[in-house]
Amino acid sequence: MNVRKLALIAVLTMAQAASAVPAFAESAAQLPAGTATKSAAVNAVSTASPAATATATAITGTVSPAPIVSPAASSTPSSTVETSPTIEQPSATPGPSASAVPSATPQPNFAPAAQAPTGIAGAGQLVLMMNSNKMYMNGTLYLAGQPMAVKNGVSNVAIRAMVERVGLKLTYNGATKETIIMKDGNELRFKTNSKIYTVNGKATTMKGPAYQYKNTFMVPLTSITQALGIPYTVDNVQKRVILTLQTKPKASFTVQPSEIFAGETTVNYVTSSSASNGATIVDERWEGRQDVFAQPGFYTVSYSVMDSNSQWSDPYSVTISVLKPNQPPVAQFTTNKDEYKMGEPITITNISSDPDGDQLTESWSNRAQAFFNPGPVSIQLTVTDTHGLSSTFEKVINITNEVLYSQEDFNKLFVPLGDIYTINGSEIPSWNKVSYTSSSEPITLIRSNSPETVYSEGIVYQETAMGSTRIMVHHKNSMSTNMKMYVIATNDNIYPATITTQQSGFGGPLDIPTATGKKSIETYLQSISLGSAYDNVTLQPGESKPVLTTINNVTMKPGQIISLMSDVFSDYPVKYSIVMIDATKDPLLTLPTLNYLERDGVHNRGTYPNANRIITVTDPVGTTPSRLVLGDNNTDKNLSGTDALSGTEASNSGNFGVVYKITLTRVAPNTLITLNPRGGKYQGPLLVNGNIIEAPNSGAVDAPHQNSVLYRTGNLEQTVEIVFTPASGSNLPINLLFMPLPPQKAQ
Repeated sequence: MNVRKLALIAVLTMAQAASAVPAFAESAAQLPAGTATKSAAVNAVSTASPAATATATAITGTVSPAPIVSPAASSTPSSTVETSPTIEQPSATPGPSASAVPSATPQPNFAPAAQAPTGIAGAGQLVLMMNSNKMYMNGTLYLAGQPMAVKNGVSNVAIRAMVERVGLKLTYNGATKETIIMKDGNELRFKTNSKIYTVNGKATTMKGPAYQYKNTFMVPLTSITQALGIPYTVDNVQKRVILTLQTKPKASFTVQPSEIFAGETTVNYVTSSSASNGATIVDERWEGRQDVFAQPGFYTVSYSVMDSNSQWSDPYSVTISVLKPNQPPVAQFTTNKDEYKMGEPITITNISSDPDGDQLTESWSNRAQAFFNPGPVSIQLTVTDTHGLSSTFEKVINITNEVLYSQEDFNKLFVPLGDIYTINGSEIPSWNKVSYTSSSEPITLIRSNSPETVYSEGIVYQETAMGSTRIMVHHKNSMSTNMKMYVIATNDNIYPATITTQQSGFGGPLDIPTATGKKSIETYLQSISLGSAYDNVTLQPGESKPVLTTINNVTMKPGQIISLMSDVFSDYPVKYSIVMIDATKDPLLTLPTLNYLERDGVHNRGTYPNANRIITVTDPVGTTPSRLVLGDNNTDKNLSGTDALSGTEASNSGNFGVVYKITLTRVAPNTLITLNPRGGKYQGPLLVNGNIIEAPNSGAVDAPHQNSVLYRTGNLEQTVEIVFTPASGSNLPINLLFMPLPPQKAQ
């Protein structure tokens, strides 16, 4: 061949080699200037990239052409094109370009990454080159599926590349067509062609929309940096954006228990550390740690961790307060005498103490207000501190043969208000009934108590009322799942309706019916005294809202009971629906689907007018034993009304929900007033001259031989006012007893 043919063959050979390299492939490292080529088969052919004319970055707005790079072609093309469909489904992870010299640890399915030119990036930095798909992480070059591009003045990056480099987790929700990225508990959701993305569920506006370009999902760079708190700087000289990533691991720990005593407590250190960007914790270091601290004082303990990238965290420090060893309490009490007559009041003063200042729990044995048998009596007191240490003190007193008071007289004179003492209940029906005048106040009672035990979701009662209305609810969840009860008010008028809550009481959820009823009446009476339940709710025409929301702020577990008693006022008729539904359901959406529940045939529901009963006693009481009977349907008749769901007549047995306002205008000096149940156990408070008196203070008063002390008058005649309403779960009727006190004797 002549020289001309040889030259032509050489040119064709080099052209074929060059055509084997895709136009998008770039070398991972630049060849030093002046490096000699030995053979076209071994050395890469130099190709020139087209000049980029996009603006440098949307962050600064600087317009600058990208530098022309002429990297050597790799003999194996790098995989830089993402292969997902053109929908928002995240694409396959792109790999870095191949280097002329492969790195020691190539990633699967990727060409090895080359080291960045000197000074291109520092540790913990991600450098994005403007108008280029090159990015450097800790000095190592990676290639994105598409260059960082400026679109309408906004810098956009390939989300897949950011996922790989920043340590994000990427998923795709086909139902909502959202690309989702997560990092350290934060969640970002993007949609194609939308400027709105959500950050932890909150809608946020980006500077530009996310979009799809050549199978690559692109998002504004600042949407990621702002949401994840990634600081960055812009280098216009070298045409790059530098993101500073959190590369240090984080160390944390807690100390248990909360109180640590010198020489006694073994300290438990519970660590909770984390590493960034896929690294793991491989080592830890403690300073000042002790399992048992020998001396009291303050100790600082520091903890650091190292990750698999050999980076140590900043120390995390906790100052531990080590207390002096706990000392047992000292039990001690005194009596005002060492010797007493039978029936003589005993004054006991507890003077126990704790050297550490702990609150003490006391437990008494054989303590009484008086003793009624002669001889020595041993009284013991045990006190226990908050750490379980206890001590006991015992004192012996002597009871003489002399009688000061009989047990009956002593009880009348000295049993504390709210406490119980025993009487001969069979005598009570023979006592005279107190004469009184009775009238009513116009308030409508809506009583929902049947079915008391609810076995399925539904509307337990529903009624429309206007003006003064009392709503009383008492139900038990007998389903296998957690439930909630609601009082839903609906305005079916053409005008807005306002509901004003005047007083309200709530009890539960508990598994003891009498306890929930007692608590609801106690808080109801408190709201009368304090006015704490006042509230306004306005319903627009056709609108429904849950009202008296204390009832639906709690969840009823299976077997639990709730009680509600509330007085409201509405300026227009309002429909009240009382429902029990699954705790997870929306009440307003569920209400139209609910059925009405049938009565249980035992308990009561209905709508009753005139539910305030005014009782006035003008005759003197207390000079002889007498009684005032309430809730017996004989002397004190049941309210009559209607079951709104069935349209049948209803009788309010026990008059639950009725508020009795009793005025005794002439109560004799030295008169005792007590509550004596006649229908069974009773547990509920009363308002006596403005003070709430529990009947009883603990437990329940049992019919017919127990009564609970409500009031004692002094040495002058006086007026006594009592507000009473039966507590749900208790039994009616009850008697209010009036009896003269025995004369007091000198001790």
